[in-house]
Order: sequence, then structure tokens, then C-alpha cells
Amino acid sequence: MSTDAHSQVALTLVPGLGSILIRQLISYCGSAPEVFQSPLARLLKVPGIGDVTARAIRTSDALTTAERVLKRLETLGATPLFYTDKAYPARLKTLYDAPALLYWQGAGDLNAPRTIGLVGTRQATDYGRRITTDIIDALAPYNVTVISGLAYGIDIAAHRASLTNGLPTIGVMASGLDVVYPSVHRRTAQEMLTQGGLLTESIPGTKPDAHLFPARNRIIAGLSDAIVVVEAAAKGGALITAEYANNYHRDVFAVPGQLNQTFSAGCNKLIRENKAQIYTSPADLIEALNWDQPVGQHPRGHTAPALPVDVTDEESQVLALLRQSADLHIDELSWQSQIPMGRLASLLLNLEFRGFVRSLPGKKYSVVYV
Repeated sequence: MSTDAHSQVALTLVPGLGSILIRQLISYCGSAPEVFQSPLARLLKVPGIGDVTARAIRTSDALTTAERVLKRLETLGATPLFYTDKAYPARLKTLYDAPALLYWQGAGDLNAPRTIGLVGTRQATDYGRRITTDIIDALAPYNVTVISGLAYGIDIAAHRASLTNGLPTIGVMASGLDVVYPSVHRRTAQEMLTQGGLLTESIPGTKPDAHLFPARNRIIAGLSDAIVVVEAAAKGGALITAEYANNYHRDVFAVPGQLNQTFSAGCNKLIRENKAQIYTSPADLIEALNWDQPVGQHPRGHTAPALPVDVTDEESQVLALLRQSADLHIDELSWQSQIPMGRLASLLLNLEFRGFVRSLPGKKYSVVYV
């Protein structure tokens, strides 16, 4: 793989470097290889990078370890996705705590037009499994990509119902791609590779550890247009996913249950605290997410025009990003596109003169719909 990929993987292996600091380093140094080539004095000028972290970048064996990681990924037929890559999930790019690097194995589309996350207890009841299957059966005509965590209970029911319906389904893992947990779901995971895929931010060989599950849950929430909590206890991973989804301004639905049932307590709590809409039928989801409109239609009801042919690659990239949102702040556009602010401002002005975008108050921009 490329020098960039080698250095990108290595950055995530440096002690003390999280996703936010990695993005800060890339912003100041220009690229991942340049981070490792920068002298100590330059690294110390990067906000948030102290002496210990700067020295760790210069002296750690991260580059050597990254070589082994890339070789293992090649054996698995997997791909590293850095946040600047075009294939990186666009839904995650807008999040302040998005992983700097993901590992992906599969044939599915991480930027599918319609996605939904189904989560719940590992100790699902027959009722919970039936509701999960009913939801996916009803969503099959809408070609929705179903996202869950490959765990026991609701998660695996969602994945298997998706496979049965011919829907793409993505399993977000709290381990390396080569460590399927629980192992009894390995066969299902293999089937998902041709009809979706597996995604993680952990390097191959990583065992599932308690602290990795909440991190996994934030990715499920970020990838999903909406989260449906089917069954959940008063505390647990499904509620953590719902909390992240609320923070990310995703729609959250909860399936109500009997008052005396342990695994209805979490769902009823979400509804009571106005942290989730009550789920009563698939129509609730379809209406809330405007999935009764054709794919490609703007949420405000206007048909999205084809991208103009007389635009540069950078202009096309900006227009594509604006088509995915009602509007975007220029800072967000710069971060997602990785186009420097000065060049981006000039580019947007040109697009505005040509009638492709309009400027909005607060340094926001939107694409012009006809």
C-alpha cells in the first residue's frame, strides 16, 4: 500500500494520539508522512501536542508496527480508510469525534443513500426478535443498509434478517476484523462480506475489551440515519448508542414494551425522557426519514440536479458534499474536502457566480436546486 497509508496507520499507533490530535497534526503538517518527517520543534508548535507526545511521534516504533498491520490487512482482503479518503463514510466525517482511521472488509457501500441502525439487548426475547425481523421485512423495498454490532440477541437478528431479505448489512466490531466476537457468529460475518461488510477502528488481532464497545457504539450511531432500539435494559450498550445518536442529531426510535419486562425498561425510559420517538410501525421510520420519496430527492422536496459537467474535480467534490446536506459551514466544507480555506473561498465564490451554490448567513453554503 501507499506511503500515505503506512503513515496514516502509524499515526493511530502512536501513544497519546487520538483522532482529534491526528486531524490537528495533519492540518498543520500537511500529510501523515510529513508528520513523521517534521522536527521536534515543529511538532511542539501544534496545539495540543506536548513534549511527551511529540517525542513519541519521533521515537515510537509505530511505523514498524504499521507495516505488520498493512500486511495482515492485505491477507484479509481488507482496506484502511483514513478520514481524508473518498471512501471514508461521509456521515462520520461531520462528527467531532469521528475515528481518524477505519478498517473495512466487504463489498458494501459505506455511503449508501439510506441507512438504519438496529440495536438492543443480547438477551432478546421472541418478541424482540420478531419485531426486528418485521422492521427489516418492511424496509426491504427501500434498499436500506442495516447497521448493527454483530452481538448476540437483537444485533445478530438484524444482520440475519437483512441477509434473508437481500439487504446490505454492516457489522461494526469492537475487535480486529480477524477476531469475530462472539465466534459463533463467524459464519454470518462471512456471509455479510458479500452483502455488506465488517467495519472497525481496531487493528487486526485486537481482542474485544470493555472500553472498545462504547467506541463501537458511537460508530453505529454515526453511520445510521436513524437508530431503532428494539429491546434494552435500563442500562446497557443500546442506551449508549441511543445517547450518541441524540448527540449526533440522528433520529432515535424505541419499541415500547410491557412495564414488568426487564428488557423493555430501557426503551420505555428513552420514550419517557423524550430521548426517542415511540416506534409503532415501519411507517414511523419511513415518514420521519422521507424514505417515501425517491432516492436522490432533497429532504426539502426538490429534485437534486445532476452535477454540472463543466466543473473541476475540487468543485465537483464540494458540490457532492453540499448535496448530502441542507447546508454546510465553510469550516466544515474545508475539513470534509481537505481543501485549504483560501482556495475553498475562491472556489465557492466562483460556483456562486455560476449559479451552482448560494451563500447563506453565518458563512454557510447550500447547493442550488432547480
